[in-house]
Amino acid sequence: MIAILARVFLKPEETSEAQLRKGYGILCGGMGVFLNLLLFLGKLLAGLSAGSIAVVADAVNNLSDAGSSLVTLLGFQLAGQKPDHDHPFGHGRMEYLSGLVVAMLILLMGFELAQSSVGKILHPVPAEGGWQVTAMLCAAILVKLYMAFYNRRIGRRIGSTAMAAAAIDSLSDCAATTVVLAASLAERYTDLILDGWGGLLVALFILWSGLQAAKTTMDPLLGTPPSAEFVEEIRSLVLSHPPILGVHDIIVHDYGPGRRMISLHAEVPAGGELLELHSRIDHVERELRERLGCEAVIHMDPVATDDGVTQETRRRVETLVRCIDSGITIHDFRVVPRNGHAHLVFDAAVPFDFRLTDQEVEEKIQSAVQALDSSFQAKVRVERSYT
Repeated sequence: MIAILARVFLKPEETSEAQLRKGYGILCGGMGVFLNLLLFLGKLLAGLSAGSIAVVADAVNNLSDAGSSLVTLLGFQLAGQKPDHDHPFGHGRMEYLSGLVVAMLILLMGFELAQSSVGKILHPVPAEGGWQVTAMLCAAILVKLYMAFYNRRIGRRIGSTAMAAAAIDSLSDCAATTVVLAASLAERYTDLILDGWGGLLVALFILWSGLQAAKTTMDPLLGTPPSAEFVEEIRSLVLSHPPILGVHDIIVHDYGPGRRMISLHAEVPAGGELLELHSRIDHVERELRERLGCEAVIHMDPVATDDGVTQETRRRVETLVRCIDSGITIHDFRVVPRNGHAHLVFDAAVPFDFRLTDQEVEEKIQSAVQALDSSFQAKVRVERSYT
């Protein structure tokens, strides 16, 4: 159904990627509101007629899902706005914020339903489930499976964390409704009163899905490193241009889906012609924008390519650093003669979860360099890698 509606209203072959993303988000959000309201009304009527707290809890869960879908819809609408004077990087993070609101609503609803279910466990009253309840719950499971399918498929298509959270929520709803159905059938054919326990399990499913959705949307808001594949794509593209000898200090700023900025350092021959190098760097920045859809800023680091002594000294220092730990890399290496000594000036990049402090890394490198040659003095700046 989503594919048919997309062909009618979005016309993917004629729509830009940004417009397509916004259109899919609004379309899926609107469909989610419609289907969840239908499920809420059906389950509420069935649950009230049968006196089942579990079915009513499941109905209220669908009502919260309808509200979540509405928030997601509004999030895509706001995120699709163009950059303005107050928000020059656009409004893409509104999608992440809408996903966080969805997660908070899910957690609140789960807590309230858990309280009601515990009350039903302490004061059990048999529910009167009939074929209407069974039919309604079976239909709800099928509808939720369909919603999980299209949310996951479209979410992967446009790279949306909000829709990924909606897919997780739909799958947890399927499991919750299955528990309610099992409890209803057990009460009908045995003397067990499981309605309150079924409602409690539904509440736990809701709380779990809320926590999962919160994590999915909190991570990009707090800031996560880019994927290894994306970093390698950047590195390969930049190094494909002959004047550039190396790449380091890659930083990716994420301002929402499709709104990323890149900054990096590119090593270039120190003896190269400045204007020619600048022109090549401009070309690389344009290519990053056109091929990866990212604004890029590249800092040029001159490297002595015609000094064999410096190159050999760098290789020896790199070997020493790898002996300390293979995760350490060095860059911006240069040799500065001063007062009969050779000052080796360079940066050492270490992972964030490295076992040693920055000071310990610096001291180990300085000791290793001093042992390599007593005339060497290492001036090291330790930094953390952002990728």
